[in-house]
Amino acid sequence: MFPNEQIVTDDLDLLLDALPPRIVESLRQPERRVDLLEVVMDLGRLPEARYPGREVVLSHEEVTEDDLQFVIDHIGDFGDDNRAGIERTLHRISCIRNRRGKIVGLTCRVGRAVYGTIRVIEDLVLSGKSILFLGKPGVGKTTMLREVARVLADDANKRVIIVDTSNEIGGGGDVPHPAIGGSRRMQVATPLAQHAVMIEAVENHMPEVIVIDEIGTELEAQAARTIAERGVQLVGTAHGTSLENLMLNPTLADLIGGIQSVTLGDEEARRRGTQKSILERKAPPTFDIVIEIESWKRVAIHKSVADTVDAMLRGYLANPETRQLASNGRVEIVDEPEREDARASAGLLSGGALPERQSWSEPARRRSGGHVRDHRDADLFQEREAPAQAPVRTENSRVIRIYPFGIPRSRLEAAIRNSGMPIGVVEDVGAADAGLTMRKIGRAHV
Repeated sequence: MFPNEQIVTDDLDLLLDALPPRIVESLRQPERRVDLLEVVMDLGRLPEARYPGREVVLSHEEVTEDDLQFVIDHIGDFGDDNRAGIERTLHRISCIRNRRGKIVGLTCRVGRAVYGTIRVIEDLVLSGKSILFLGKPGVGKTTMLREVARVLADDANKRVIIVDTSNEIGGGGDVPHPAIGGSRRMQVATPLAQHAVMIEAVENHMPEVIVIDEIGTELEAQAARTIAERGVQLVGTAHGTSLENLMLNPTLADLIGGIQSVTLGDEEARRRGTQKSILERKAPPTFDIVIEIESWKRVAIHKSVADTVDAMLRGYLANPETRQLASNGRVEIVDEPEREDARASAGLLSGGALPERQSWSEPARRRSGGHVRDHRDADLFQEREAPAQAPVRTENSRVIRIYPFGIPRSRLEAAIRNSGMPIGVVEDVGAADAGLTMRKIGRAHV
């Protein structure tokens, strides 16, 4: 395989053979097979084929009960999660039932094995650290997870166990799809039992790596922590598109160490320039690395989840390392401006602005020994990822320089941008024309 080549296998004919011939006849044409996502069949409606950004009607005759029964007879049994599969394929058939339990609709999703999707993060996968993938639905999290399992089992020669809920990773049937390589698979009868199978995998089969798709409940988050504490490398996905989402999710926040409220003394709160009640990380994170997937060729990486979460809770802007796979097969690190969502989240979570808030860059983190403490260490963080834009000045206006105290700086800057007023935020109180706060402050503290 060439450095930048991806090999795709879809076993599409096996799926089409399980569908009514009159409905899928047009899908036999080569041009209709490319990028096919799923076939939708609802009782009394026209069948449709769905592609990225468009839908195609497959027949001008409505779907009948006989059409639905044809599919049911050609696939495996539906489980408690209303999903079924086709032996040794990655295709997934999901059903919709009426109130009496009768099947009235089917979603036949095409499953594809894509080899070569993790080149952009292969060094992290082979590092032995636990990795959590985040991304919106359909971006390819499960596809990358399947490739991770194969690489770790075949290339790194590790004992890999896949906890396969609804056969998402290894495909339908008792024999898993070849795309997982030498990995072993433990099937989960119902999604409610996933956390128990996770623990069983560790206790019974001595894995070096456990691969899990869609960690979504508190019990599963606790099971993941138990696995990580036993020294097993954990690779999984979770609901959410970014690390900021995870920090605000009370159910899954434990995956990144959990967040707790801490009350500071008057003197400490005054020194930090924050409210007395602040948020802090309460435990080591379950996952060492978080990868936000934009596509198979472009990802954003938080290499140290502990340091990143600590920095964001203290109001620093922790921008991830963005990588992309170039056309020549080389992995490139992309320099990007600070993301607006990261800025907003930092202000929301910090509980108050740090007067010396800076962008928390990787070189600065290395100089600080990998830890961010409080605003006294701000002299270590002088490298900004992107300089703040200067306020717009008009002929008859002068920029008013404001020093904020005890106000989330991200919110203040957003208000300034929205108003369009010639106002700038300064770091030094001596250079300010005015101070701005939302609390009563004694004369000795000004």
